[in-house]
Amino acid sequence: MRTRSHESRRSAAPAGRTGEPPRGIRATLAVARDRYRPHSTTVLRVSVGLVFLWFGLMKFFPGVSPAESVAIRTMNVLTFDLLPVRASCLLLALLETAIGIGLVTGVLLRLALAAFFAHMAGVFSALFILPAEMWDGTAPAPTLEGQYIIKNVVLIAACLAVAVDEREPRPHHPPPD
Repeated sequence: MRTRSHESRRSAAPAGRTGEPPRGIRATLAVARDRYRPHSTTVLRVSVGLVFLWFGLMKFFPGVSPAESVAIRTMNVLTFDLLPVRASCLLLALLETAIGIGLVTGVLLRLALAAFFAHMAGVFSALFILPAEMWDGTAPAPTLEGQYIIKNVVLIAACLAVAVDEREPRPHHPPPD
């Protein structure tokens, strides 16, 4: 049965045992939080954009991207081997670079987000179309390549936050007189 509020329990704890920082640090953290919060989605968007830009640029140079071989094998399956390997790499490089630029700059952001989510569908398809390479056959555990793909769930979550923020109407501020 709860009779005390969360606040009263916190104040009732012995000094130094609550895990709370001292009052001055709490105030500083509150100011930092309040200053960061309005920009947090922008920081998230630009961060994911830089990752995509970097990974996209690496794909322009054969053998530089650690994901190149799995990307090629996945593209081969998805395109029924109709695209030459180098063309697949260049298309992926262009797509990832364009997504990165869109996320970093915010220009054509909705298009960049749509391309991002479509790209992620292709990336995650490797888990199903290349199961021998993505999953350890002795346990239901991903291989290193599978883990490389699964970690993209964090990028998806980040871009979902960006997409939700993009969909929210912006407050209209009339021009000053």
